[in-house]
Amino acid sequence: MTTNTTKIAIAKDYLALTKPHVTWLIVVTTAVGYFFGAHGPWDGATILRLAHTLTGTVLLASATAVLNEWYERESDAKMRRTSGRPLPAGRIKPICALIFGIVLALLGATELAWAVNLRTTTIGSTTIAAYLFVYTPLKRYSPFSTVAAAFAGAMPPLIGYAAANGNLSAEAWALAAILFVWQFPHSLAIAWMYRDDYARAGIRMLPVIEPDGKSTTRHIVAFASTLIPVSLVPVLLGMTGQIYFVGALVLGGCFLYYGIRVAMERTNIRTRQVLLASVVYLPLIMGLLVIDRRSF
Repeated sequence: MTTNTTKIAIAKDYLALTKPHVTWLIVVTTAVGYFFGAHGPWDGATILRLAHTLTGTVLLASATAVLNEWYERESDAKMRRTSGRPLPAGRIKPICALIFGIVLALLGATELAWAVNLRTTTIGSTTIAAYLFVYTPLKRYSPFSTVAAAFAGAMPPLIGYAAANGNLSAEAWALAAILFVWQFPHSLAIAWMYRDDYARAGIRMLPVIEPDGKSTTRHIVAFASTLIPVSLVPVLLGMTGQIYFVGALVLGGCFLYYGIRVAMERTNIRTRQVLLASVVYLPLIMGLLVIDRRSF
């Protein structure tokens, strides 16, 4: 019984390294990209390719999370929010996590290259590279690391679209643009809430180098405002109709409302509301895109 319990605990730790709470959003946005890229009939081959696409994407996203935690294990040990993770807590050896991450990355890239197409593999590999070799090390030097993270985070719809279509049209970039802009208020809210943790770990996020929060909240409001017109681009491209148009305006307006609130009252309570609003916004806007998709 003890051995089985230990094995289950180890399996849970390895699963935790892959950050399933983040991966599911990546899967959703990849699937939406695929949905818009698939202009033909939804036959067995289309569904099978979607399954391969999502499998490869999950593997690559999991690899990115694992390798990021391996790289940042010493920083994570200094932060209260992350000190209990498997690596800083010593429950998994760094070399084991490194091997695990590399294997996941190779499996993901192979899956996309073999079962989908090389364009999809290239986008997925570029995403890993941007996150691990630009965003992660840049966090120690500049708040502009958020831009690199947003770039990497905007790639899932491109992966899905390229998997279904083989190309990247304006539709694909419109979906990616929504994710790109959305990530700024989302990430800045997290950075403000955990600014003391980031400071202890030597991570130079915007709230760390400008602790009064004025610049952070200005950026939150600016990007939440920008998100509204950006989210309406699919309407201009004929991808969606009036239901999406109205829904996007309402969701964007609500998101902006919480951004303005935190600008007026820079507290963790208001910032957490922005974070929650961002977490609710993304799946709802993706759902509206799918529900109100125009026929091609």
